[in-house]
Amino acid sequence: MVNYKVGKLLLALLLLAASCKDDTFEHNPSSPIVINSFLPAQGSGGTEILINGANFAGDTSRIKVMINGVPLRIIGVKSDQLMAVVPKGVGTGPVTIQIGENQVQSEAVFNYSYTRTVTTLAGSGEAGFANGKGSEASFNFSGQNWYRSSGIVVDDQLNVFVADPGNHCIRKIDSAGNVTTLAGDPGQSGFADGKGSKARFSLPYSLAIDPSGNLYTADPGNGDIRRISPDGTAVTWAMAKQEPWSVAFDKKTGMVYYTSCNASGNIYPIKQQNVSGDPIVSGLLYPAGIAFDTDGNLYASMNGEQVIRNFSAGTWQNKVLAGQVGTPGYVNGAPTAARFSSPWGLAVDAKGNIYVAGNGTWDGGAYNADQSIRMIQSESWLVSTFAGSGVAGFADSVGESAAFSAPTGVAVDKSGTVYVLDKINNRVRKIVSE
Repeated sequence: MVNYKVGKLLLALLLLAASCKDDTFEHNPSSPIVINSFLPAQGSGGTEILINGANFAGDTSRIKVMINGVPLRIIGVKSDQLMAVVPKGVGTGPVTIQIGENQVQSEAVFNYSYTRTVTTLAGSGEAGFANGKGSEASFNFSGQNWYRSSGIVVDDQLNVFVADPGNHCIRKIDSAGNVTTLAGDPGQSGFADGKGSKARFSLPYSLAIDPSGNLYTADPGNGDIRRISPDGTAVTWAMAKQEPWSVAFDKKTGMVYYTSCNASGNIYPIKQQNVSGDPIVSGLLYPAGIAFDTDGNLYASMNGEQVIRNFSAGTWQNKVLAGQVGTPGYVNGAPTAARFSSPWGLAVDAKGNIYVAGNGTWDGGAYNADQSIRMIQSESWLVSTFAGSGVAGFADSVGESAAFSAPTGVAVDKSGTVYVLDKINNRVRKIVSE
């Protein structure tokens, strides 16, 4: 409490100094800019932060203050103190000050606090089948412990599509929460191409979507990848060379890729319909979810290694992006300090931020340590909890007060809204940030 009061006093003094328009001092371009500290260390949009340091400039038009490359509005400056306002949605990251050619970055990071509201888009909470609006609808994500669907995507019209393995079909949820069956005959397992209910699936586990709204689903029960057009017509896109669990679409090349979640998983390209190429990556330890960014870089949640890997476009050389191989846990922070626990579904937004569905393991009531959606921030690769926590349950709420139960799939739309396939709760959840 004492530090908070001191901080508030300093802020008030700086505002007073700013009102006096103290611009009699100059920045020395031959000396470095210094950031000693800033406070508060955490806040949301509109937070005023006080930066203590040296060699600032009296003319605020010469100063740039940034977090993650996003400029902050400067409202006061002295030779050794500077006050700026944090904009909405800037994210967590170090503070950067630039004056002319001189630039400095803080060692500490400003921890941005988003307001992320979790609601239920659709689902009754019970395993079953029913079309309808919101809670009138039912899904079967949890009817068997070995169901491992990560299949959830969203199109540009904000329609959400989910793979429903227990009902052997693909479901569509419009932006108002109305649930219909796009393809497959609920309750009828099999293999058949066709439109709508004439199509047959066995275990649709994963979904990907292309810019035209075509869906691609990996079906390990049939060992195939199917393409489903917006009118619900399913055609066989390729028979897999390895039991397919996950599928992804690369917008840069227009190709579909799939992988198998086993002890020697490969990632295969589908070069054209019915032509599956040689693997681009081989021998992965239980890769669970795959996704591409806009530059064609590939990311994989490594369920068997407890890490997230990055594969560079074209060369496919890979590295651990976040987490530590073989060390499970639920820890946020820098990439090497972060810990994951059996990560499963994965999605990448237009800015390159990565979203990870924490839970791919649930067996007879034994949950793993991560019941959340985590975000890996683009470029810095800092790991934070987007919503949820390490405790399983069901609660529509804000941030870490919200609860999921084995979230296995995640998707993000063009505006940054996130959708979750919440397995044991048999619901589709929606997360809206400020």
